[in-house]
Amino acid sequence: MVSLAPTVRIWLAAQPVDLRKSFDSLAALVREGLQGDPLSGDVFVFRNKAADRIKLLIWEEDGYAIWYKRLEAGTFRFPPSPEAQPRVEVRAADLVMLLEGIDLSSVKRGKRYHRPVPRATV
Repeated sequence: MVSLAPTVRIWLAAQPVDLRKSFDSLAALVREGLQGDPLSGDVFVFRNKAADRIKLLIWEEDGYAIWYKRLEAGTFRFPPSPEAQPRVEVRAADLVMLLEGIDLSSVKRGKRYHRPVPRATV
């Protein structure tokens, strides 16, 4: 299982991708398709068209890491993309639930305070 800090940013690709792609091709998808920086340390999550396979691309201090999972039965249910954005941001807890087969649209959360995190603008 992947261990993620609760503060890491996680991006789900809204559209399915060809999971035969590996490190460099997925990094190019992050740059061009998701408008992200693959070297940022963020986690980028991709699924195939059948939604039974998932790949995570992560930049660590000295190189890329890929985590790959194939389901024997069932599918991964990604949340819908707001306003047809190419990516959806989720929290680490959401990714764990998604990997466990929980449909995030059925999750009910109580209100909590979340301090705004200043983001660097490029």
